[in-house]
Amino acid sequence: MSTQVSAAPDEGGGQGEASRKGDEAFEFRHLPRDIKAHLDRYVIRQDDAKRVLAIAVCDHYNNVNYMRKLEAEDEKKARETEYTKQNVILLGPTGVGKTYLVKHIAELVGVPFVKADATKFSETGYVGGDVEDLVRELVQRADGDVEMAQYGIVYIDEVDKIASAATPMGRDVSGRGVQTALLKLMEETEVPLRAANDIQGQLQAALEFQRTGGKPKRQMINTRHILFIVSGAFEKMRGVIERRVRQSTIGFATPRDGKKEGEMLEHVTTGDFVEYGLEPEFIGRLPVRVVCRELTVADLFEILQRSEGSIVRQYERAFRAYGIEVFFEEAGLKRIAELAAEEKTGARGLLTVCELLLRSFKYELPGSGVNRFTVDLGLIADPEKRLAELLEQGQRALAEELGAVAREFAQRLSSRHNLKLELTAGALAKLVERAMAENIHMRDLCADVFKDYEFGLKLAQGTTEPLILTEEAVANPDRYLSEWLVKRYRAEHRTGDSQSEQMASKSVDLSGDSPAR
Repeated sequence: MSTQVSAAPDEGGGQGEASRKGDEAFEFRHLPRDIKAHLDRYVIRQDDAKRVLAIAVCDHYNNVNYMRKLEAEDEKKARETEYTKQNVILLGPTGVGKTYLVKHIAELVGVPFVKADATKFSETGYVGGDVEDLVRELVQRADGDVEMAQYGIVYIDEVDKIASAATPMGRDVSGRGVQTALLKLMEETEVPLRAANDIQGQLQAALEFQRTGGKPKRQMINTRHILFIVSGAFEKMRGVIERRVRQSTIGFATPRDGKKEGEMLEHVTTGDFVEYGLEPEFIGRLPVRVVCRELTVADLFEILQRSEGSIVRQYERAFRAYGIEVFFEEAGLKRIAELAAEEKTGARGLLTVCELLLRSFKYELPGSGVNRFTVDLGLIADPEKRLAELLEQGQRALAEELGAVAREFAQRLSSRHNLKLELTAGALAKLVERAMAENIHMRDLCADVFKDYEFGLKLAQGTTEPLILTEEAVANPDRYLSEWLVKRYRAEHRTGDSQSEQMASKSVDLSGDSPAR
């Protein structure tokens, strides 16, 4: 059962009505297996990570359900009830689906979701105002519903970049300051709905003061039920783990033997995080640790085939917008997965490879006459050659299509004026050439070139002599029509004079025979 989010601030700018809406709308009824099944649709592999995340999310929001009911029954007991929030830290190389996992969990649960990079706060040092903006953004994502925002998810990526690395002068205090600012948010604190430097908030407070004559009450957002999830690649963590293991297992095999990066990260401890540069208080507030493994070629191939968020669907939609159908052969998808694995950026490498392969196709094929093509091994091996072949085929197909439109135009013109009108091959070629060069629709071009024929052909209705339109008719349509009409008029008059002479001759013969009779 999906949770519904339906909230908006009341007309007076307050949040009372919005809070009641959020309180009524939020209800969590998912099972861990429900969450994993939902994630399976979008993220390939990472089964262990999905299970751990599903359990943590269910525990968190089941506690939210319990606390909300308890607050309604016994507010004092609710305040006294202790619960350690299961904030999460995700570890794994880039492009393995960390952000995707969190994003789709928030969508399923139906709560506001905010994503930010930890590096954007690095310059603020000990100032926590910018960090608190993450919580305020939850309110914006909840359409002003403070109550719903207090059940949201805050996702902070690149958290390994704010590790306070040791230097000869001590530790980097800027990264340590950001960690310190996040500590309060991850536990429970009150965050003002308006920042101190928020001009709009200051104006609203001034208006409130004028209206009531007293100091306006500050609206606050409580972070007790906000789930915080942080993530990072922790590229140098492998070395930290190896040093620790070497010191404790001298002369024995270490976890490095035959293990990949993701498998190494599974051995991480709190001490390793502290050694890496995270504060003990900070990592201590992230009790749930989830490791995402590096994606193999087979995983990348499966992403292309099965994932609902596959970039194959994205490229199909992109080309379909131009009236072009693109088909991906299985062998072609496997080759794309192999090339993406060489990029060492996980699933992001798929987009990099496809973009390099199909960029020119997106530019050249629209409007070229090509309406379908296939991405196979041949295209991947030599995309320029395949593009040239497609464009040549497209030109022929487009020429045939334009020629058919021109013949249809001539046929309709012929029917309207009850005469036979034909386009020669040269005339068709000339019209097609102009239509393609000027990028104009053939019907519009014919209407423009032969615009005076509608009137001129009225003078020739009923004639049995065909009007053959040649290249000259396309180059100089008015002169060609005039000459044809004059020629036809003279021919008709010559025929009329000849018939008159024959009639006169017959009359003379008849009068000469009269006396003999």
